[in-house]
Amino acid sequence: MTKSNGLIIMGFGGHARSVADVALSVGFNSLLFIDENAKEGETFLGFKVLKDFPLDIPDNWTFMPAAGDNKMRQKQLELMRSAQKPIATIVSKSATIGVGAKLSVGCFVAHHAHIGPMAIIGDGCIVNTGAIVEHECVVGDFTHLSINSTLAGRSCLGNLVLLGAGAIVIDGISITDQVTIGAGGVVVKSLYRSGIYVGVPVKLINFTAG
Repeated sequence: MTKSNGLIIMGFGGHARSVADVALSVGFNSLLFIDENAKEGETFLGFKVLKDFPLDIPDNWTFMPAAGDNKMRQKQLELMRSAQKPIATIVSKSATIGVGAKLSVGCFVAHHAHIGPMAIIGDGCIVNTGAIVEHECVVGDFTHLSINSTLAGRSCLGNLVLLGAGAIVIDGISITDQVTIGAGGVVVKSLYRSGIYVGVPVKLINFTAG
């Protein structure tokens, strides 16, 4: 985990508030939210919500992309990277991280999540509350594993994938980029076409080009 005195949270939606909760629990003592839709004087837990970056951000503060939407979070991280800003990775104290697991920059691991041994998590990923990433899995950049979703051992997710709440991917499955698995969906074979999949087992209901 990258930690400093303060944290700039990019966004102010539900996911950003979850980030704030974990950030405070792991020792960040000051927060600032940046959201273009912020209202004048808006606060959360006593911390300011601003439309734009103030000019007086301390040098020892870090930044966290905190949009729930995968593509928006990607834009946030790329903006911070291009501006050469320090980017946090935040892991709840109640999460478990297996031996040899690797978390990339801008990752968020929520309360009671589990990342197994030798798993690799890409840039800007969300491993949400109670989600499981088992041994030797590979999770691509800007992917979101929603609450209580399960990625069984040696599975591989592409970039910009969303596993809905309670979704399950069985062992050894590969899923291409830009796939959404609906809540409660069960993936029993590899998916090579981008789009939205739902059901048990999942079926493609909406094709996504590119």
